[in-house]
Amino acid sequence: MEKEYPNDVYKECLRNHAASLGSYATDGCGEFTLDDTSLSTLQCSACGCHRNFHRKVTYCSSTSVDRIDYGDDGGSRGRSPTEGRDRGGKKQFRTKFTAEQKEKMLGFAEKLGWKLQRREEEDEVEKFCRGIGVSRQVFKVWMHNHKNSSAASSTCNVSSLTTP
Repeated sequence: MEKEYPNDVYKECLRNHAASLGSYATDGCGEFTLDDTSLSTLQCSACGCHRNFHRKVTYCSSTSVDRIDYGDDGGSRGRSPTEGRDRGGKKQFRTKFTAEQKEKMLGFAEKLGWKLQRREEEDEVEKFCRGIGVSRQVFKVWMHNHKNSSAASSTCNVSSLTTP
């Protein structure tokens, strides 16, 4: 059940009454007003809709900034730009490879056939990764990101070599 906060206010109703017709129409209810006759349900006395259809605004008591909660639909409509970052506001680290590492990974990936599914080669993969200074997961992601571009460039090189 949802926690009640004294600083939460439910504003205009956002329910789409014309959804079945393929259109969009709201009822014009400006603010949620609890229906006193039905205390167990959270129906608005003005429009008859449930409270979840009304836009929720949370006022912080320490500041005058309000936070708008649009629900748990996973969208980014109500998020600030910093909330979209991964792992609680920390920017995800991006691995930088040297030219030598890239060259070695390219050669080894071609040797493996751009797949890491062979269990008998696990030790070989681990040894290679330790040798160039990257983790197995980083190498796996690099292979996934580069398998199509490297395959396309190698076929172009082969076709140019076979043409007189």
